[in-house]
Amino acid sequence: MTAKTLSQILNIKHPILIAPMFLVSNTNMIIAALEMGCTGAIPAHNYRTDKELRNAIYTIRNSSDKAFGFNLIVNKSNPKYRKQLLTLLDLKVDYIITSLGSPREVIEKCKPLGIKVFCDVVDVKYAQKVEQLGADAVIAVNSDAGGHCGSMKAGDLIQQLRAEINIPIISAGGVTNCNDIKSIIECGAAGVSVGTIFIASHESPVSNEYKQALVNFGSDDIVKTTKLTGSPLTVINTPYVQKIGTKENILEWMIHNSPLLKKYAKMILAWKGMRKVQQSAFKAGYDNVWCAGPAIGEIREIRSVKEIINDLIED
Repeated sequence: MTAKTLSQILNIKHPILIAPMFLVSNTNMIIAALEMGCTGAIPAHNYRTDKELRNAIYTIRNSSDKAFGFNLIVNKSNPKYRKQLLTLLDLKVDYIITSLGSPREVIEKCKPLGIKVFCDVVDVKYAQKVEQLGADAVIAVNSDAGGHCGSMKAGDLIQQLRAEINIPIISAGGVTNCNDIKSIIECGAAGVSVGTIFIASHESPVSNEYKQALVNFGSDDIVKTTKLTGSPLTVINTPYVQKIGTKENILEWMIHNSPLLKKYAKMILAWKGMRKVQQSAFKAGYDNVWCAGPAIGEIREIRSVKEIINDLIED
């Protein structure tokens, strides 16, 4: 069976999804993407209140009739999960991307409403589980993704998934230009999810220091750290990151692996880590932690979302 392309699934011109990025994604970025024939998603977590989340959906809907979506953290570390899901169902967004947990409830409630569900996966085992649950596609998060990343290269991950699942595969990580997209599509992906290069856009709300860091640093300056959230997170290797290290110390390891403390430790660590990332995104300081993927090696200047997309679709 030939899986549908992302363009066919969402009725868009280009099989390109601007990835949902914590603190970064906003309505201006999504509207620009829709105008260019692409799609985009925003983490529901980017909005503090239900009113703000609803207003974001209304703002996009008033500007375009094209498909857009939201990312939903579906595990217990997200206390707003249930309310956010109810709002996304109520306003019938086009699709939901699930992360960090079982998408069972999301899929069951979205199916009757015609809302698509794409699930983040990093391996075959989890991809098979979400396919069985009824997911419409998987977001295959590879080792070149920014933020929380996988462990496999894009081509290897896509090849393994194609052999074991029959739903569309959207590749996430490492895309910077149209040639990257061609290679990913030739591997058998239905589309691509692109994040890092859009952080350095005019529409991005993060600080100029953060954006300039994406221009100044290169691919070799990206490291994976488990220090912040307990899960592998790709960040720029600034002097502060070098100072605190990228590995858990013995006490942290013991807490995270204790059967008694593990669940609560992960919740607390994730909250503290995201608070640190949030503080760094909007102000300059010696202790900044900036999330990004190896794609920063191709960022030469700060540009508009439309200019960046032009590089992705020029052929």
